[in-house]
Amino acid sequence: MPIEQRGVDTIPDVERTSTPRDLISILLGSNLCLGVIVFGWLPPSFGLGLWPSVTSIVIGTLAGILVTAPLALISLRTATNLSTSSGAQFGVRGRLVGSVVGLLLSLGYTALTLWIGGDVMVGTLARLVGLPHGGATRALMYTLLAGCTVVGAIYGYRLLLRLSKVLSIGMVILLLIGVFAYAGDFTTAAPPDTPYLLGSFWPTWLLAAVAAGLSGPVAFITLLGDYTRYISPRRHSTRKVYWASCLGLLLGLLVPQLFGTYTALAARAGLEYAGPLVDTAPFWYLPLLLLAASAGSIGNSGLMLYSMGLDLDAILPKATRTKATVMAAIVATTFVFIGSFAWDAQSAMTSFVLLLTAIGTPWAVITLIGYVRCGGQYDPDALQVFNRRARGGIYWYRAGWNVRATASWALGAAVGLTAVSTTVYEGPLLALTGQVDCSFILSGIVGGLTYTLLTSRAPVPAAAGAAQRSSVDVTA
Repeated sequence: MPIEQRGVDTIPDVERTSTPRDLISILLGSNLCLGVIVFGWLPPSFGLGLWPSVTSIVIGTLAGILVTAPLALISLRTATNLSTSSGAQFGVRGRLVGSVVGLLLSLGYTALTLWIGGDVMVGTLARLVGLPHGGATRALMYTLLAGCTVVGAIYGYRLLLRLSKVLSIGMVILLLIGVFAYAGDFTTAAPPDTPYLLGSFWPTWLLAAVAAGLSGPVAFITLLGDYTRYISPRRHSTRKVYWASCLGLLLGLLVPQLFGTYTALAARAGLEYAGPLVDTAPFWYLPLLLLAASAGSIGNSGLMLYSMGLDLDAILPKATRTKATVMAAIVATTFVFIGSFAWDAQSAMTSFVLLLTAIGTPWAVITLIGYVRCGGQYDPDALQVFNRRARGGIYWYRAGWNVRATASWALGAAVGLTAVSTTVYEGPLLALTGQVDCSFILSGIVGGLTYTLLTSRAPVPAAAGAAQRSSVDVTA
């Protein structure tokens, strides 16, 4: 299989051979990994029992899908990734906001997947063959996983799609066997010595809904376009792609996260997940757990690293996608080492997802408002101006930036950050929200309303100029 040569350039229709069914496969198969399963552990670690954990995950996931799934339709129209597509609203240079947001999201989730996958592999091998359970062993596992991930990410979308199709079947089987393996120890009560993290039920439940449920779909706000850009709107309807996105996100997130909740309760996993998961597993399940930790981690982090390479390629157009992917892998692996040896897993995960959700949500809302306004009509050629070192086009705005959209995002993100509640950081607006984390809602509302007000009388570039190619002045 040849290495993918496409970066964030426009995909020709002849190469857009994927289907909505492929979209479901990649969203399901790539998410059946410990990096997603571990989010199901968060509600029990916050002090919630079975049903509060399940309801927080389900309701949070459904709310996130409502915001995230429509983003898949944008790249269906533009034939490029979502960060580049957002240039229609933010300007061809202002789209760097989306590239940075996407890079941070992919970086964090790639590091998390390698982190938890490597820890489970070390613990499993320690029980199976007596492998030393020390820092050097963990570092070796992180490096091996990262190396395999780089190979998949460099080869690109086609290889990752094939891997996801295999994982969507194989990992489901492994998880079903895991349900039986942990059944004897299962309990509906929260793990011992885990009081409500925020002191009472409802604030803790809402935190779980955002940190464990909502964060899953939000992680895909810049990723969905990486897959739908390979689907042709000539052969597949908008409706089919939309519902495929919804179904893929629903199954791909709920199946692994609910398995994580189930195993966390069975293993009495309070402040740590990987260790109790391995210690509680029956000996006969350990080889299967090792397979799930390795293959699942490579599939998920491979896709995340692939997206990181695209976002970095968008930020540094002179770099090829391959070089950008290798650079991103080095940074992600560095974060794995820092996280493993210096951070507390629960605090690091919670803070990471809440802060990035607050930053990413207003960008997604503004991009969706722009999609609705232009009726899904874009000028793909004008979106590529920055990549060609050119100037002009209908998305040039002011020196390549739409100041109104950028300011709206910045205001929404700032408000969201002041309403975040974590064990590491608490925003000043919590005093007005009753100590309840409303960062997701506030950031989206403020960013969306500000953008709507500032641009209510502004012309819509795509609607006015999509029928004709914009003129672009090429510069040195």
